[in-house]
Amino acid sequence: MGLSPLLEVRRLAIADVLEIVPKRFGDNRGYFCEVYNQERFAAESGTALRFSQINQSLSAEKATLRGLHFQAPPFAQTKLVWVVRGAVFDVAVDIRAGSPTYGKWASVLLSAESGNQILVPAGFAHGFLTLEPDTIVQYQVDNPYSPDHDRGIRWDDPEIAVAWPLAGAAPTLSKRDAVFPLLAEITTPFHSAGAGA
Repeated sequence: MGLSPLLEVRRLAIADVLEIVPKRFGDNRGYFCEVYNQERFAAESGTALRFSQINQSLSAEKATLRGLHFQAPPFAQTKLVWVVRGAVFDVAVDIRAGSPTYGKWASVLLSAESGNQILVPAGFAHGFLTLEPDTIVQYQVDNPYSPDHDRGIRWDDPEIAVAWPLAGAAPTLSKRDAVFPLLAEITTPFHSAGAGA
């Protein structure tokens, strides 16, 4: 007997990046939902991922920007990201050599209120900008953190030109994120399936 669909899957501007919306069941107390169910997720998203680690971050200030981060193989990570409190502008940048969308980005507004998620595949750099103070983000990954494989790309790379909703304000950044190289300055370790590499 098949499982009833308890989540909605939407393809974003880059088809490999998915927005996942778990169904909520509400009553006078609030709501209940399955944030993640392995079998349902595989059936609805068409992926056979096995997540191995859950991470959480708190960003105290509005306009805190984290990214653009990725891990190189063999510790490349697929991420399933959602917001526990607050809201973020979440971005995935295609860094797969030979991909028709190489250097392009897809985005979604994630919020605790909407309960939506973004699936960021391996081969994409990921980042987010907080839209509210004291925002808490959680995400699960299919490979553990590896400091030796941890990489990043400048958040304001003009070639990528992410339209961060900053309204002219300067974001709060870590020292590390502020000095990441541009996409043109790195040799990407990822290749699209059709690139023959």
